[in-house]
Amino acid sequence: MKSISLNQIRKPFKGELKDYEKTFKSIMTSNVRLIDIIAKYIVKHRGKGLRPLLVIMSAKLVGTPQHNTYVVASIVELLHTATLVHDDVVDNADVRRGFPSINALWKNKIAVLMGDYLLSKCLINATMTGSLKIMHILADTSRRLSKGELMQIEKSRKMNLTEEDYYKIISDKTAALISSASQLGAITTSDNEEDHRNLALYGENLGIAFQIMDDLLDYYGKQIITGKPVGNDLKDKKITLPLLAAFQNAPDKEIKNIKKMLKKGVNSKDVRYIIDFVEGYKGVDYARLKKDKFAQKAKDSIAGYPDSVVKQSLLNFVDYASNRTK
Repeated sequence: MKSISLNQIRKPFKGELKDYEKTFKSIMTSNVRLIDIIAKYIVKHRGKGLRPLLVIMSAKLVGTPQHNTYVVASIVELLHTATLVHDDVVDNADVRRGFPSINALWKNKIAVLMGDYLLSKCLINATMTGSLKIMHILADTSRRLSKGELMQIEKSRKMNLTEEDYYKIISDKTAALISSASQLGAITTSDNEEDHRNLALYGENLGIAFQIMDDLLDYYGKQIITGKPVGNDLKDKKITLPLLAAFQNAPDKEIKNIKKMLKKGVNSKDVRYIIDFVEGYKGVDYARLKKDKFAQKAKDSIAGYPDSVVKQSLLNFVDYASNRTK
């Protein structure tokens, strides 16, 4: 399969992305100097903007993007950024996307308050859309994000994660926001409930495939490419699908040994040992198969729409997100 770049996917939406950028920057502006300095740093070191792009593409699949589309795209990006700022404090992370994290530069107190400020901006701008449905979806998404993180912490402590638990966690932790992005995009341009359901399903399955790919990269990515160290999840005592799948094939004695390593905290040598263990017991292969299954489900969710540049872009987006290298 020929790989497609994110720039190629973005190309048909250049005009809409410019309108989104204007809206996002105006929403980020305040009259507090410290907030504006940190906001400028966030804007400069933002990620790829996958979620706002998804809002715009979904909106365009079922209608014509309008001002609320760009407001929603900005809100989704703000919510995503706020969770990352808070995550870095919780994880005591010094690096985000290859650059110093907010907490590394301005310390935890300011990072937490900045995350809270971004969340408040989400709420304020959600009310500006005048849609109770949009407000409800965003509120529920925020709940799911927190729930997913807390469940992961609980399961990491007890080392009793099942594959079913794993899907529940990543559905809340990652897929919730991606599903909201595509669903909310559709809501801004279509009153058809079926459109809303189809795009929500598209985003949910895409989000699960996206997170499985992210977890796979923790086993064979490179820090210079991904912006985070390989084996980072293992150092954080997080058990993800590749390791869970390897446990299904390995003897009890080896599983107990791995769990013991994770409980006491792993060093670089341990990480290499666990990566070899996962590869040897086919954990990577199994996770890849599951990732492809969810990617196909995402594509199936929009199969009924007429062929168009927008639909093809959404299909290409699935391939990009589920086969990326960073």
